[in-house]
Amino acid sequence: MDISVVVPLYNEVESLPELTSWISRVMQENGFSYEIILVDDGSNDGSWDMIRRLQNNNSLIRGIKFRRNYGKSAALNVGFEATKGKVVITMDADLQDSPDEIPELYRRITEDKYDLVSGWKAKRHDPITKTVPTKLYNAATRRMSGIKNLHDFNCGLKAYRNTVVKNIEVYGEMHRYIPVIAKWAGFTKIGEQIVEHRPRKYGKTKFGMSRFINGLLDLLSIFFVGRFGKRPMHFFGTMGVLSFLTGLIIAIWMLADKLYSLSHHIKITRDVTAQPLFYIAIVAIIIGSQLFLTGFVAELVSRSSHDRNNYQVEETI
Repeated sequence: MDISVVVPLYNEVESLPELTSWISRVMQENGFSYEIILVDDGSNDGSWDMIRRLQNNNSLIRGIKFRRNYGKSAALNVGFEATKGKVVITMDADLQDSPDEIPELYRRITEDKYDLVSGWKAKRHDPITKTVPTKLYNAATRRMSGIKNLHDFNCGLKAYRNTVVKNIEVYGEMHRYIPVIAKWAGFTKIGEQIVEHRPRKYGKTKFGMSRFINGLLDLLSIFFVGRFGKRPMHFFGTMGVLSFLTGLIIAIWMLADKLYSLSHHIKITRDVTAQPLFYIAIVAIIIGSQLFLTGFVAELVSRSSHDRNNYQVEETI
């Protein structure tokens, strides 16, 4: 199969007929073998009933329905697991992504040998409350990840080599940073393509101010996991040792200073325990010990297998 199109959706019943018809037309015009995987993330507006009707008319449409709303990352992760095409295209269901971009995205993966090509909506039809945070996060992500050639990490329209989606894990709300996850997994040939950003035709945006805080937390999380996820002791252990040694050196210096004063009969104006440095030393030693133990426990946890992507799928067609 040439292409798998993965579409995560939540309450997008009005746009689905037009979107799937548009994707099918583009595929047929270009002679692609394809599948459309619609992942219903717990919609309550009749989206699943619409997917059923569309699947009855087109056997190349597949549907996955979550029992409740888990978020876009969960929908993408489950959709990736279900793909069969050698190139995987992701796009949003709100018709703001144009399926006409698919042939060029496919060409860049198959001919230019990119692992991942991310869309860049250079001209956006979003309010300033959405565009300003997006620019800030993109700038911060470029700096922290080292992926300097991407302008829009969170664009829903992306193309992947199949081996990429089968070897990365998207959880929480990490869909914003899939290029970073792919880079940490060893897929370093990442490109960008300017794509059309269409005005929303149906429904309403799912963007809220809570995503502003979540985006920052996710950025810090993906940076830490990418750098130290497999070796947490390198982070916690280093910080712990530095803190412990700092406190120990201060304590030794204070003890040596007191012994020197006693041996030379120098009058001691105040006790060691009355000095602020004494408490700073104690706190530094305690924090250092705790950080070291945290690193040790985290090292044990990282060596244990765990299932972060266990989602309740109610129905699959």
